[in-house]
This record gives sequence, C-alpha cells and structure tokens, in this order.
Amino acid sequence: MKIETESRDKRTTIRLIGHFQSEHFGELMRHLERYDPRVVLDLRELALADVQVVRLLGASEDAGAKIVNCSQYLRDWIDRERQFGDLE
Repeated sequence: MKIETESRDKRTTIRLIGHFQSEHFGELMRHLERYDPRVVLDLRELALADVQVVRLLGASEDAGAKIVNCSQYLRDWIDRERQFGDLE
C-alpha cells in the first residue's frame, strides 16, 4: 500500500497504489481530511481494495472528490455500495 500526493493549481491528486484494506483506512482518511474533500483520487494503480475502502471512496466522491482512472469493476462496486451498503 502506498499513497502519493501531487498538488497543482490548488488541486491535489491522491494516487492509491497497491492493496488497500481496512488497516489502511485511517491513513487514507488523514490524507483526505488534510487535502480537503475536493481532491482527485487516481486509482490507476489500485490493485485491491476491501469494502471499507470502497465505501470511503464512494463517500469521498459524494463529498466532492473526483475519481479518475477507475476500473469498471471498482466503479460498479462503488455504485453498488452506495445503493445497497446501508442495508447490511
């Protein structure tokens, strides 16, 4: 798991690299809080995520983050969690 950030023109990109699981949730939250909810989340190199991280990605997008380079599988999962995640 690795998080890289790049700031340009008052916009910060947070790049997630590798495997993100619930034990990484706190670190990802700190980055999101530090750089404002209106960040760009680049998921090009995200290899694996668990349900907590997927829900956080959806919540971040709802709060104004922009998700880029997201696989269709992950996009569908984020959308399903938004729709059905509260039913569990």
